[in-house]
Amino acid sequence: MEPTLINGIPAHALLVHLVVVFVPLTALALVVCAAWPPVMRRFGLALPLLALVTLVSVPLTTGAGEWLEEHIVQNALVARHAVLGDELLPWTVGLFVLTAALWWFYRRAYAAATSFDGGRGSSAGVSVPLRATSVVLCLAVAVGAVVQVYRIGDSGAKATWNNRFSATAGDNRG
Repeated sequence: MEPTLINGIPAHALLVHLVVVFVPLTALALVVCAAWPPVMRRFGLALPLLALVTLVSVPLTTGAGEWLEEHIVQNALVARHAVLGDELLPWTVGLFVLTAALWWFYRRAYAAATSFDGGRGSSAGVSVPLRATSVVLCLAVAVGAVVQVYRIGDSGAKATWNNRFSATAGDNRG
């Protein structure tokens, strides 16, 4: 059961902040870890755990959004926001899969390298073409996820604020 109200406020309005923070943070961490193996070793299991929190926050937020959608006046802006919101889950699944794969792969490569180089754990076990491919793939998914969050947020702001304020101060004083 998704939350509907939190302290009298629609849960979607609060949960959306998790998505807005965690998706770009996870995307940035993924790209940095893919590009620099020493950073990946420091992040360790925290990287896929961060992506898991991100992944879980999306269905919670969209579920709360679906509840809110049933309790407000429908218009084309709200419908567009709902459609865009539903398109974020595949991007966060991609972030999670890539973070888990990166963690697993670098963990194995680091373990193999430490057994061959006397415990120093250099990144010699990871080929340059494989690293370059993983960086490009991670960058593509990270950018796609962040762009989608932007598109969703922009459509949500338009749905919320369209024709509800005056661009000139004092126009709404009665």
